Amino acid sequence: MFTGIIKDVGRVAGVVQRQGGLRLRVQYGNAAEFRNLSIDESVSINGACQTVVALGDGWFEVDTVEETLLKTTLGSLRHGALVNLERAVRPLDRLGGHFVLGHVDCASVVQAVRELGSSRELWIALPDAFSPFIVSAGSITIDGISLTVAKLEAELFAVAVIPFTFAHTTINGLKAGSRVNLEFDILGKYVARQLKLSSSSVAIDSKIDEGWLREQGF
Repeated sequence: MFTGIIKDVGRVAGVVQRQGGLRLRVQYGNAAEFRNLSIDESVSINGACQTVVALGDGWFEVDTVEETLLKTTLGSLRHGALVNLERAVRPLDRLGGHFVLGHVDCASVVQAVRELGSSRELWIALPDAFSPFIVSAGSITIDGISLTVAKLEAELFAVAVIPFTFAHTTINGLKAGSRVNLEFDILGKYVARQLKLSSSSVAIDSKIDEGWLREQGF
């Protein structure tokens, strides 16, 4: 699990095709943050939880499988691309963002980037299938970054990006047409699931009345 607070911006140093998947090598710059990184550890790369399968001085490698390539933008990464990095949260860490699983729901497209004085407003297309999982002032993860939904429309949503986040993540390279990974708040998804199940249960129960019981011989 992660928090969406990016600890480093890494650089893709290798992309190798492997039986339908990819082996990605990522170089990191924050040696202190990645000290004692180990094989089999989870690392978030642009919001996608990946497992370290090899490592060396200043770099690590992950195997990105077909399912991840279908749901995320990792398949479009090329040598030299910058990526947001976060190691898995530890029990005693401060949860500065929100609960992030690193399980990307979908990729979407940036519609506009607007400057608002000291901050920026990022507008992103909202896929209809995921609209039940987002609320105004709620949390959302964009390329692994925990952000707050500032505005919400039928097919779009916006987040406000503070200068520090803009300067220390890959968000500063986004523009209209850029593709990004989205992970919707897990708490919202659980609530929506329970409401759907409750509604279905009521619909089924409503068919059982006195007339129906007589027809069944009761």
